[in-house]
Amino acid sequence: MSAADNIAERVPRREGRQKVTGSARFSSDTEMPGQLYAGILRSPHANARVRSLDDSAVRAVPGVRDVITADDVQGMHWYEEKVLTFSERVRFVGDEVAAVVADTEEAVQDALRAFELEYDVLDAVVGLDAACAADAPQLHDDKPGNLAAEPQIYERGNTGKGFAAADVIVEATYATQTALHNALEPHGCNASWDGETLDLWVSTQGIFAVRKGIAQKLGLALNRVRVHAEHVGGGFGAKQVDWKPTLIAAVLSMRNKRPVKLLLDREAENLAAGNRNATRQHVRLGATRDGRLCAIAARISVDGGAYRLGGESSNVGGCYQRLYACENVRTEQRQYYTNAGPSVAFRAPGFVEGTFALEQAMDELAGKLEMDPFTLRERNYTKTDQVTQKPYSSPDALQHCYAAAREAFAWPTDAAERDRGRKRRGIGMAASVWVGGGLNPPALAAVSMQADGSVTVHTGAQDIGTGTRTVLGQIAAKTLDVALQQVTVLLGDTAGELYSPTSAGSATLPSVGPAVEAAAAELRQQILQHAADCLETSAENLTLVDGCVRGKGDAQRYLSLAELAASLPAGTLKGRSANTDKPDDRSLKTFAVQCAEVEVDLDTAEVTVLRLVCAPDCGAVINPLLADSQVIGGATQGLGFAMSEGRIMDRSSGLVLNANLEDYLVPTILDVPPVTHALVNLPDYSENRLGVKGLGEPPLIATAPAIINAVHDAIGLRVRELPLNHKKLLDLMCQTGDVP
Repeated sequence: MSAADNIAERVPRREGRQKVTGSARFSSDTEMPGQLYAGILRSPHANARVRSLDDSAVRAVPGVRDVITADDVQGMHWYEEKVLTFSERVRFVGDEVAAVVADTEEAVQDALRAFELEYDVLDAVVGLDAACAADAPQLHDDKPGNLAAEPQIYERGNTGKGFAAADVIVEATYATQTALHNALEPHGCNASWDGETLDLWVSTQGIFAVRKGIAQKLGLALNRVRVHAEHVGGGFGAKQVDWKPTLIAAVLSMRNKRPVKLLLDREAENLAAGNRNATRQHVRLGATRDGRLCAIAARISVDGGAYRLGGESSNVGGCYQRLYACENVRTEQRQYYTNAGPSVAFRAPGFVEGTFALEQAMDELAGKLEMDPFTLRERNYTKTDQVTQKPYSSPDALQHCYAAAREAFAWPTDAAERDRGRKRRGIGMAASVWVGGGLNPPALAAVSMQADGSVTVHTGAQDIGTGTRTVLGQIAAKTLDVALQQVTVLLGDTAGELYSPTSAGSATLPSVGPAVEAAAAELRQQILQHAADCLETSAENLTLVDGCVRGKGDAQRYLSLAELAASLPAGTLKGRSANTDKPDDRSLKTFAVQCAEVEVDLDTAEVTVLRLVCAPDCGAVINPLLADSQVIGGATQGLGFAMSEGRIMDRSSGLVLNANLEDYLVPTILDVPPVTHALVNLPDYSENRLGVKGLGEPPLIATAPAIINAVHDAIGLRVRELPLNHKKLLDLMCQTGDVP
């Protein structure tokens, strides 16, 4: 029996009432006496040099307190290309040029309009075709051909021999679009410098990552920078690192000795705060007549934007290398510079893009073999991570996902029921693997009992909207056998120095949860020992039950925690733990299987997604209610990626035409079908006693290919480029003559 066996409970998120009533404090809600407001001047050109900048009129605007330009932030570099905070060379629409701070937000806007600039406008490189062209302008002098890095080549076996042995080969090119994160809360910062300590209230997924990055750029000791993130309105990967607005707010606060608020509006968020990179993937699969894969090959091009963020590049080839048993695999990935905002990790970066192509190709292969899509995938099942040659820590997890999805969806549906005249219904499925979900050490936690018997969990984690407060509270409450209402979880503040990793890669719960459980277990032992001293007995004779110390096998009540705590000289007991050990003899990965049913109107080319079923592997499930929420959120994001979302740029100028939420179409409540979470509660004890793995990414990865495969099943047409919109499908239908 594991430590997680008695934890699972459908508990509503503890901060839910605060959020729906508006009392939850986000970084944008922070207001301080004497606060100033800042704004950033951004380039209107995709590729240009700043010839001259005159800020004299800006300084004359009523209410303006300060202006900073390139000369004021020398030595503060960004991205792998080490560009300055404000550079004379701008490489995308929205690139930062200068900043102002003023008494009011209105004065800031007036000031930004008062700058007088002259640019030498250069030809823009927009999209992969332009970046790869022989005569393409070069974005960076030391990067010929606009190649951002050396090609990433992975190979095992011999794909040439594998394809030669294949009875059936499918080959096609697939394309995915640039997608924007569009978290509810944009990037932003409130900075306050008191002469000794820099306090930053930041919307971030990693308070310690921000502290480290800003401290280094400003030349401050770590203990002089404090980062707060009480509530975070989503991140999806774009908030893992420190961004320019945080540094700019800090510099302005230090220069003016006043608190400074700098929040991005939606346009700036969509121009300059990261995106999921567009890809083009040429895929080739070979198999024997019985469906065994002989070879997998993929040539991948990635549009990475103007700059690279270290460690954030997408491994599009990862799913090709790991998902299916195949001796002969080759992936070749090239990332190109273009005149667009920098790409950054976006919820399962690379695997969402790659799985869209791979899982369509697998369906095309199943069609050629006249084989059920589930059967083909299960025939190529692997229990080994073929990249590391280590066994998967949950070797049967994907099989459980297949079974759960098939049962919940009732696969396959009756084909006769799908033909509804001019409206056709179809079903599709897709599988996925994700490289995250395990421990990202170190993670520290402390659990203390106060003088009244209440319990406090201390950690340096941040709750980015996934319910971290709730599940950590549940773990502590169950370990101590007290009511959840007695437990308070304090997080989102670097001052406690209880380091926790950035909330990324589905790593928060498997990293921090076991540390909380171990700290609570240590506190439990301290409580029992103190009770034993008070009662003049052995701690081995006592146990904690319902918030009271009792004798084992005896219903007699000895002491409540409040009574016990009151007798402590200092009033508190505390347990501490660090989760640092990461076994390397197994490969911990997470999996998911999704099914979709769609209806296609042959007269209008409208596609309606009728239902989605998602069966993700996330180890032991601590809170099924929050797990359902994660699955619905991920599937909704996958729906948008499949059907409507995509950055649109003018090919000649590099202008972004939909940097807002009116023209960039995220799914609304009317677009989202019923989403069923086919629960796979399969503990994985390879890294922690709780058996937990992360759930952030798996519900998203396979959504798009499942939907597109269902469209093909409905009308027999294959859509190989996202997003699938009315025009794209109607054009395809016209090409094939399948219109009235």
